[in-house]
Amino acid sequence: MPAIAVRFALPDLAAFLAVVTLVYCLFVFDGGRQLFRDSDTGWHIRTGESILTNRALPRVDPYSFTRARQPWLDWEWGADALFGWAHQRDGLRGVATLSAVAISACSWLWMKLHWMAGGDFFIAAAMSAPMLTTTSLHWLARPHIFSWILMLGAVLWAERARRGMATFGWRDGAVVMLGSALWANLHASFFLGPLIALVFMTARPRYFAAAFAAAVVGSFVNPHGWQLHEHVFAYLTNNELLDRVAEFQSFNFHAAGSAQIMIALGLAAAGGTLALMQRNPSHFFLAAIFCAVALRSARGLPLVALAILPFANAAIRRAIEGVNSLRPTLEYSGRVRGIDRQVHGFAFMTVAVVACLVAFRAPAMAAHVGFPPDEFPIAASAAVERLPLDARILAPDKYGGYLIYRFDGTRKVFFDGRSDFYGAAFMKQYIELMEARPGWREIAAPYRFTHALLARRSSLGAALEDSGWRVLYQDEVARLFEAPRTEGR
Repeated sequence: MPAIAVRFALPDLAAFLAVVTLVYCLFVFDGGRQLFRDSDTGWHIRTGESILTNRALPRVDPYSFTRARQPWLDWEWGADALFGWAHQRDGLRGVATLSAVAISACSWLWMKLHWMAGGDFFIAAAMSAPMLTTTSLHWLARPHIFSWILMLGAVLWAERARRGMATFGWRDGAVVMLGSALWANLHASFFLGPLIALVFMTARPRYFAAAFAAAVVGSFVNPHGWQLHEHVFAYLTNNELLDRVAEFQSFNFHAAGSAQIMIALGLAAAGGTLALMQRNPSHFFLAAIFCAVALRSARGLPLVALAILPFANAAIRRAIEGVNSLRPTLEYSGRVRGIDRQVHGFAFMTVAVVACLVAFRAPAMAAHVGFPPDEFPIAASAAVERLPLDARILAPDKYGGYLIYRFDGTRKVFFDGRSDFYGAAFMKQYIELMEARPGWREIAAPYRFTHALLARRSSLGAALEDSGWRVLYQDEVARLFEAPRTEGR
């Protein structure tokens, strides 16, 4: 076989890991359902379809009866449009496919970052398992998966620039500004771009100061202008609100399967410490910041696994280079990496990805694509459909996003996952109401609920039943109640 054919046919480690990630996500992880275990996907899809159909961004709330027509800033409109496009072409299967391919691309970029940082082949392979386990915590069909790609791209670019000697030219500025603008229109984590440049200023102050300025300027290229920055800053500094959002809470390290996640976090912390000892402050500060965020919020754990583990690999390899007993292993690993460098497997990756996507379209997989029926009121939605369109349904935020998707936004909801839109005061009352705390009737009264759709074992459901609400429908997942005439319509 000619050498050029071998280069295209045989996969390198990055291509192999990308394919493994895609297979695992779609078929082992059960991505057809697990990617939809967060109901926010529902309103992201419907918003994206509205943007594509109307060719305009939503400016007021189209989904709730509690905040109807109130000003709403859709800060992730670009990602919404991507999800809407995928859904228009292949329904939820299209959204799952798009999400799985994006997650697979992250694995490919992650391995490339190992090589850019100077990591060891065997260590990179060993780190793949904790990386996949940690990132899978947040494998969801939501906009943040696109931000992972941009973050890895930013860190790759910064690491290459850290090692280079060229001055910051107009091409560099254009790339940084375009990347930052794209990021600002996809996800609220766009501020990580300027942060990465700021951290790498410890290596090349002038170069990364210019990159920092370009990233900041680029982030203002969005439909909301400076209001996007104001909104994101206000949201991320509102502790009263974030303290009531589950995904911003610390991860429970006592949970089953958390060993791999602890390994990832421990390796990242150790790598950051070694980087400081090796006089590499850029890697140290980035590791310190990301590890601190991960300990405070579970959403930060995938960022650590993706951005910091490759740097930890490089730091560990440098630390053990002087250990004579490990020198033969490092030399052998270097030779294997030399072989890996000579192939890239584009043909292999193309064939494998196409095969995965074709298999995912098999009829047997169709039953496993959609919101998980054991978590969402899939069956109960048929009973909801028979209610008057103006019914005011009391339902948790977890159901809100699904109902928006199920009824294409025509049936207005009480609450959904847009916590920044509803605000801290609303969420405080919402929690007291859903937990049926003393005074819950006074909280519910102004909303004039006509019906309630609650989890089967909801404490509020039991309280409603004791108050005379009639059960219209029930299954193992949810119950649908109708209010007494005196309390409802």
